[in-house]
Amino acid sequence: MSGSFHNSACVAGAKDGQGRPSLHKRVGGGTGVLARALVVTMTLAAGAFGQSMTNGIMAPPSNIRPAGLNDVDVVQKLDQQIPLDLTFRDETGKQVQLGDYFGKKPVILSLVYYRCPMLCSEVMAGLSGSLKALSFDVGKEFDVITVSFDPNDTPEAATAKKADTVKRYGRPGAADGWHFLTGSQESITALTKAVGFGYQYDPKSGQFSHATAIMIVTPEGKLAQYYYGVEYPPKDLRLGLIQASQNKIGTLADQVLLYCYHYDPTTGKYGAIISRVIQLSGGATVLGLALFLIILMRRGSHHDPKELNRSHPYVR
Repeated sequence: MSGSFHNSACVAGAKDGQGRPSLHKRVGGGTGVLARALVVTMTLAAGAFGQSMTNGIMAPPSNIRPAGLNDVDVVQKLDQQIPLDLTFRDETGKQVQLGDYFGKKPVILSLVYYRCPMLCSEVMAGLSGSLKALSFDVGKEFDVITVSFDPNDTPEAATAKKADTVKRYGRPGAADGWHFLTGSQESITALTKAVGFGYQYDPKSGQFSHATAIMIVTPEGKLAQYYYGVEYPPKDLRLGLIQASQNKIGTLADQVLLYCYHYDPTTGKYGAIISRVIQLSGGATVLGLALFLIILMRRGSHHDPKELNRSHPYVR
């Protein structure tokens, strides 16, 4: 801002020999002092205005959250055990425990509430879309548990949400592997605290403020990975499920990928381990050269002159 003001002062205060404004002469004397003083004043005023905009009434400090979002957060509890003895009700109204869904397969855990008007529907649509891109099937290689954190949600609401989600997913057997639960405030609080999922109820709107995240849980019930947002990369989900299953699912190619990639909790994605990629590439190169030399040696033995003479007696 000061630079543009200074240039305009130069144009207005200096002229060349033909009466035209000169861009190369500086303003001198009292006019120059006044111009520089005005520049300093405007610079200081702009700084003060900017400070008031960022730290004043119009914008609170960055470390202070709005009143309705104080408890909204996701705190990772990696490798922590979730309480499998918590009691909920499934979509049929039957009383169940979380442990009923663990023991054999890895589990994807999602926390929503069924009457959510926007964000939760996006989470469920994004999750079902990402799972459709996997070759693994819900109910076969892994299960999904969706739990409502609204104690007022009912099994009837869970049934409707399940029907919509399973239809969108569109694979046979999904209804047996995707479970929609409701529960008491006590069970909800115990589960959300165990996984580090924070939310807050707004009595004015009757809605919940909450973050968006899904978790991959091992068959034993330990939190393995977190994925954020409403869309989840299928490649990362596949590797996460394989790793959570302790390599009981997946292929040899997946094992190679897991050797070269690792899960980064700060980004919620898999990233390449450069040293292992280089090591694996070097090993593949050495193996390729060894096979090439073996092939050359075998071909050379077929062209031995003595062998040629025996096989062609008329050749002198």
